Amino acid sequence: MNIALIAHDKKKDDMIRFAIAYKKILEKHFLYATGTTGKKIIEATGLKVHCFNSGPLGGDQQIGAYISDNKMDLVIFLRDPLTAQPHEPDVSALLRLSDVYSIPLATNMGTAEILLRGLEQGFLDWRNDRHN
Repeated sequence: MNIALIAHDKKKDDMIRFAIAYKKILEKHFLYATGTTGKKIIEATGLKVHCFNSGPLGGDQQIGAYISDNKMDLVIFLRDPLTAQPHEPDVSALLRLSDVYSIPLATNMGTAEILLRGLEQGFLDWRNDRHN
């Protein structure tokens, strides 16, 4: 499956801890990330991650394009709800596209853990049918 990993600045450390904790699951899938988040994940875990631009430079939109082309199966976007983001319209568009195309989306650690554990158990196998 294709998994997008995105984290606002104040959530990047959480994303690193998440990627380390779930490395055994993540390494079985194709990982995509916005620029800085992806580089930090690679440095901390050694996982193979395709890095798009950073979020403010269009990375969120690049991931959104993958969603609209049915090339993304799961999005983990650790958002910082307490800090204004200069690219908030891009963030909102990404969340909207996930809803439009029924892409499982986690915006906090609790939901992210449930989605990855569900992925491991095969609960997201219905996404495989959408690629055929």
